[in-house]
Amino acid sequence: MTLIIVLMLLLSYLLIATGHLTGVNKAAIAMFLAAIGWVVYICWGQDFVNMLHPGQYAEFLAGRESTTETVKDFIYDSVFLKHVGKAAAIVMYLLATMSIIEILNNNGCFDFVSEWIRTRNPNRLLWTITLATFILSANLDNLTTTIVMLVIMHQIVRSRPQRMLIGSAIVLAAVCGGCFTVIGDPTGLLLWANDAVTATQFSAYLALPALAAWVVPTMLISHQLPSRIDIEWQMAPYRGDDTRLNRWQRILMLVVAIGGLWFVPTFLSITRLPAFLGALCVLSVLWVVNEAFNRKLDNADQMSQRRIPRVIQYQAIQQMLFVMGIMLGIGVVTETGVLTEVADWIDKTIDSLWVVGIVSGLFSSVVDSFMMAVSDISLYDVWNAGDYARNGTYWKVIAYCTAVGGCLLSIGNISGVALMKMEHIHLGWYLKNITPKVLAGYIIGLAILFAETLLF
Repeated sequence: MTLIIVLMLLLSYLLIATGHLTGVNKAAIAMFLAAIGWVVYICWGQDFVNMLHPGQYAEFLAGRESTTETVKDFIYDSVFLKHVGKAAAIVMYLLATMSIIEILNNNGCFDFVSEWIRTRNPNRLLWTITLATFILSANLDNLTTTIVMLVIMHQIVRSRPQRMLIGSAIVLAAVCGGCFTVIGDPTGLLLWANDAVTATQFSAYLALPALAAWVVPTMLISHQLPSRIDIEWQMAPYRGDDTRLNRWQRILMLVVAIGGLWFVPTFLSITRLPAFLGALCVLSVLWVVNEAFNRKLDNADQMSQRRIPRVIQYQAIQQMLFVMGIMLGIGVVTETGVLTEVADWIDKTIDSLWVVGIVSGLFSSVVDSFMMAVSDISLYDVWNAGDYARNGTYWKVIAYCTAVGGCLLSIGNISGVALMKMEHIHLGWYLKNITPKVLAGYIIGLAILFAETLLF
């Protein structure tokens, strides 16, 4: 049964890696892995429980006779719900941050980006929109930030070849911006939730590598843009009730959202409660502010005409299902004990976390960056010593390599897939025009991270 579960995981890797060819959604594969994996596990639960949890199971029985029903009850109460709790904490945080972005977007709080980039100079346009993406994705969710920026770019730039280049730079900026904070990317959030890293130390080490991984490819992409770019400025979209919000109201909503999320690490360190509770608190406050600003139109016809960003809703649900499925799927593999054996083999054979990181980054470009990150994180216990201890080098290397490595190909993360669908980008074009540039930034950023570990 262990072999069957492992083969299911490997098959999921293969299906996710070839999703751009088969058309099968990553989230569907992840959810199928999670559901069938746990069904197989619980059907032969007696063997797994006796192998990995004999002491806990004996305490659970408390002198009672072991039966098929008691084994299933133990797996549900003591094994399965533990993994559900970890996955749900990440998904609830994503739900809160994505809802925050949707409220901000509906109220025109990102219109400043369109005003800021009002130019026909291609370099200024490229750097301005990617800088805004980098900053916002470090504080908000990087997927929805990417989609918002891609929609803005799509409405402004008329030439499809130019949109393909600028869109690729936007995706890279969002991934790099999100990877150096614990609240900008699901991987950092998972490490933070598992107490593998602290927010300040994590950001201090990854800020420069992430910056290099964004700046170097963007400089190279800027050389491919023409001297003058085709721009079409449009009227601000009608959003219904939010058209009445003035500039200071929208700025206040941005301050409430971003400032509140900045406070989440402090909230966790003080209360020791999950981060998603802090994010939900920020969402509730922003929600109240939103209704207060729009209270005069609560019963007006404009409420039914609000512009709802369907693309954000669809991608948000897809990512949440994907994260839930991957975490539950990797969780069932962890409960077979196979990952511990894999970690022992890596320690004996490779014995280099940098090699593991580089290989993981390359695999992330083909499979999925989050899936590879969860697999790597599950190999080791946070409470190990040395590079695998809290704030150890291993966690930072995995976070950086899987995030940036996922941009080596456009199929390596959900943001890249969204770009492919929006601009109809082919994998071959991306491999020829973008991959070498991302690889250059990836190597330079990795070198900076290596130097930081030697110096500090």
